[in-house]
Amino acid sequence: MAEGFRHRFVAETESQRGGLPGLGEVLSRITAQFTLEGALGVIVIGASRLSVIERQYGAEAHRRAMDELGKLVVEIVGDRIGINDLVVSGETGRNEIVVLIFREPVEADFYQREIPELRRALLEGLEKRGNRVGYPHLKQAPPLEMGTGAALRNPFVGAESQVSAALRKARDDSDLNERLLARHRRKRIFELVLEGNIYSVYEPIVEVETRTVFGYEALARGPEGSDLHSPLALFAAAEEQDLTFQLDCLCRKSGLAGAQDLPGGVKLFLNVRPSTIHDPNFRAEALRRTLDQCQLSPSDVVFEISEQESIGNFDIFREVRDYYRGLGFQIALDDTGAGYASLESVVELSPEFIKVDRAFVTGIDEDPVRQELLRALQSVADQIGARIIGEGLSTLEELETLGRLGIEFGQGWLFGKPTPLRAV
Repeated sequence: MAEGFRHRFVAETESQRGGLPGLGEVLSRITAQFTLEGALGVIVIGASRLSVIERQYGAEAHRRAMDELGKLVVEIVGDRIGINDLVVSGETGRNEIVVLIFREPVEADFYQREIPELRRALLEGLEKRGNRVGYPHLKQAPPLEMGTGAALRNPFVGAESQVSAALRKARDDSDLNERLLARHRRKRIFELVLEGNIYSVYEPIVEVETRTVFGYEALARGPEGSDLHSPLALFAAAEEQDLTFQLDCLCRKSGLAGAQDLPGGVKLFLNVRPSTIHDPNFRAEALRRTLDQCQLSPSDVVFEISEQESIGNFDIFREVRDYYRGLGFQIALDDTGAGYASLESVVELSPEFIKVDRAFVTGIDEDPVRQELLRALQSVADQIGARIIGEGLSTLEELETLGRLGIEFGQGWLFGKPTPLRAV
């Protein structure tokens, strides 16, 4: 079944610029097959969250993301459905992919077992491989809604009307599932914040020339094995529930608490947001007490400010920078790119450290353009007295190239995965 389905899919979509046929284009085939078989099952995969790509990057980027979602759905269900079943894009204006399966009414198994199994396979496959749908515009797999519907052919009613009703039921089911999941997420992130159920791991920052550890960046993690384990998932869930400030406070607290075993002379890099200055536990006296408990001094700690968050908020970030620099802390500009906005951030914030995003470090040993970009950034860093940290190192060749470019520090899995400091 798989080979036949895939062959037909390829043949039908050659003229669709790589995308799926639209629901309206094959509606006559759907109604004919439904009338012939007698039973219809529908799975709707809603992708309304992908609309952010169109708003920020344009219609063409959105089309590519929807095409990629369609291909992924075909990969997941292609060997599970029949040669006459269909995978199509939704009606005009709807961000959705629709799977339609046709069976005889006597095959009750298709509704009780086959559709639920297809839905489970889609959920698992999209969770594992969904990152590629939004790449390179989204940092993590977009949340997708999913619902199911079915219909038995009634000759007294038009087949097209029954197909529309089945689609409507699937969309209603999708909406209900999304509301239930949202309620579950609300409860989980709220409980997680109340219980302080996060911990920190630490990724080494290494001197390129000596290959010795210069510092560790504290990275927050949610419960092991859960979908809230990654910091991206944690903060996305917190943002939905207006709990970003509380989660951010927890992450800083966890980062400091886990650094009690920080080796002497090694710096702790801690991520901060503009709201940090409003955290009473991160004001002068309270912060000094916390550092004393962790056996740290302000000179041991570097606060990382995200370049993306700083753009357009320079006044706020300068306030944060000046306040904490006045207490003896140093500042790093994180996720720095190589465009005009990045150089503006470097000049405006004048940090002690500039952390260059992995996009400009990965493969740098084979890319003269990336090398020239880093040379230019190094020149700017020299003029303001800043030191560069290249992020995302994974090979010795990349490390050696940074050394030749005069970059002082590197960070990445080349030096080991992030772990608790006790394990380090």
